[in-house]
Amino acid sequence: MDNKNLLVELLVEELPPKALKALGERFAQTLADSLKAQDLADAAVVTPYASPRRLAVHITDVAARAADRSLSQKLMPVSVGLDASGNATPALLKKLASLGAEVTVDALRREHDGKTDVLFFDSVASGATLAEGLQKAIEAALAALPIPKVMSYQLADGWSTVNFVRPAHKLVALHGAEVVPVGVLGLSAGRETQGHRFEATHPVVTIRDADSYAQQMESEGAVIAGFAARRAEIKKQLEVAAKKEGLTPIDDETLLDEVAALVERPNVLTCQFEQEFLDVPQECLILTMKANQKYFPLLKEGRLTNKFLIVSNIRPADPSAVIQGNERVVRPRLADAKFFYDQDRKKSLMDRIPGLDRVIYHNKLGTQGERMQRVRAVARAIGERFGGESLARQADEAAMLSKADLLTDMVGEFPELQGSMGRYYALHNKLDPAVADAIEDHYKPRFAGDQLPRGPVGTVVALADKLETLVGLFGIGSLPTGDRDPFALRRHALGVIRMLVEKKLPLDLQDLVVMTAQSFGTLLPDTSKSNGQVLQFIYERVSGYLRDLGYTTQEADAVIAARPMWGEMPRCLDAVRTFSGLPEAPALAAANKRIGNILKKAEAESATVQASVDPALLQDPAEQALHVAMQEVAPKAGALFDAGDYTASLQTLAALRVPVDRFFDEVMVNAEDPALRANRLALLRELHQAMNRVADLSRLSA
Repeated sequence: MDNKNLLVELLVEELPPKALKALGERFAQTLADSLKAQDLADAAVVTPYASPRRLAVHITDVAARAADRSLSQKLMPVSVGLDASGNATPALLKKLASLGAEVTVDALRREHDGKTDVLFFDSVASGATLAEGLQKAIEAALAALPIPKVMSYQLADGWSTVNFVRPAHKLVALHGAEVVPVGVLGLSAGRETQGHRFEATHPVVTIRDADSYAQQMESEGAVIAGFAARRAEIKKQLEVAAKKEGLTPIDDETLLDEVAALVERPNVLTCQFEQEFLDVPQECLILTMKANQKYFPLLKEGRLTNKFLIVSNIRPADPSAVIQGNERVVRPRLADAKFFYDQDRKKSLMDRIPGLDRVIYHNKLGTQGERMQRVRAVARAIGERFGGESLARQADEAAMLSKADLLTDMVGEFPELQGSMGRYYALHNKLDPAVADAIEDHYKPRFAGDQLPRGPVGTVVALADKLETLVGLFGIGSLPTGDRDPFALRRHALGVIRMLVEKKLPLDLQDLVVMTAQSFGTLLPDTSKSNGQVLQFIYERVSGYLRDLGYTTQEADAVIAARPMWGEMPRCLDAVRTFSGLPEAPALAAANKRIGNILKKAEAESATVQASVDPALLQDPAEQALHVAMQEVAPKAGALFDAGDYTASLQTLAALRVPVDRFFDEVMVNAEDPALRANRLALLRELHQAMNRVADLSRLSA
């Protein structure tokens, strides 16, 4: 086969930047997968290219024609296809006609399939040509693109209309140096494309062959075609430019992706703004520069400076006009931020609270003002239990003010700053710094890996806020589905878990949920079912949270089933992991599972189980030996558990393996004598309780 490298490029108008990376990757991979499925690119290496004006892919080792394939088609049993004389029946003739094959009966193959003799038709399918296969592949690639919004536009003939993400102007398809005759979106493939709109050395770039594409686009077209290569070039230039100033560019991978999707020939330049704007909170300035202008603010020791970096799409000999233009553009943005900040500070957070009664939170759950009162009630109660009257008072104040910044001009312009601006305005109002921090922190953690609230006040209000959201929305039946979670309830649940575990809070989750439900009064008349759903929902997230920390599903489930205090979970997990490595662990876990099943069955049958073991009723030597071992091991394990040494507590239980194994080998638990049976069940219950204080060891059994 004549294998060569393949290049396909679709030249279009400017693609949506936030979608460009995904568009480029999907275009390349789908096209390559289609060729592989047609046996045209079995061992291909796929290189995607994506710039604001093009989607392209380079695929190695592509055949000009796929190899012929032998086909064997099962037709029907011989008894159905042939009559007694061996001639084709009407059924067989009809089947052969549907295949479009003029085949004699002698050409059919007979084979026994294990039940009966069957007729098979063997043939050879010609392999697809590259032109045929590539046409299918391009069409499949375009159909699979994750297009945010489709455009309809007319072709040059003035009559035909096509739909695509942006109008397409040229198609390149080269197999080695040869053009592959394919077409799509009203375009026929060739070897000509266009480079940079303003800086290309050639108005039309004629691609010599598939392998010269990237080099020609850069040298003749002034375009770095590869998304990853262009992104890396931007990052390198940012670091070099920042180093010259003795500063650090802000670390924002999402912004870097977006900027890489906006330029084809990146050129990083340093700009600055007036020092007076630094009086505005840096979060405001950073956000407006990043979100509105796609600039990279420069930091010094984590603090914003009045310098920033821009990524231009042109490289003029004298960049002063570009620099001055960007400085002129950013100034009104910063002035707006300063105006909002100055205006907001003229009114205190306390004065804004009545306005929350005019903001609808949810049509079934009332206003933000009503919600704030519920969060206050929950925060006061948690604060009282967690830290006494002082913490309850601070938590109440922070909860009352936590949503007030939603009514400020700054948060109205930049919703991402809610909480952060509340903290600045609280400090401006001379409020307790702990309360100000809590106003910002009560949204935390906002996402996976985010920081937790920095202090107890913020932790209490964050817990109250998230629990109010979960209980309220579950209470009105607004549950997340497999693919939809519009209120981010999974994130709220994970936030509750992280605070309880990582802050080692001595709080009972069920108690918290019930208490939160009570804050709704008659708004949620029947919460017995929804409270259970909330608890189940949160505990379902616990296992995933622990797995993310590196524990196995079995280890996580074993500890969760024992319902330890939240702050003790990590130590319990470490103890279970150590115990699992002991040679006695599998047998004890299996025995524990067996004991649990026996006790459940006894409970279901309402069997009598004594409150404690009567040594006088222990007749069999094996049960006597187990009781003696229990008398020695259980107190030691219990004392270690009470001392918080969970690892040693579980390790102590390893001594029970031999007497437990012997007990099940030699003793009949369900004895005919009711007294003996009740006593043996009592012995197993004591053993079960002693073994499962740290974790439910039965969950470790395969």
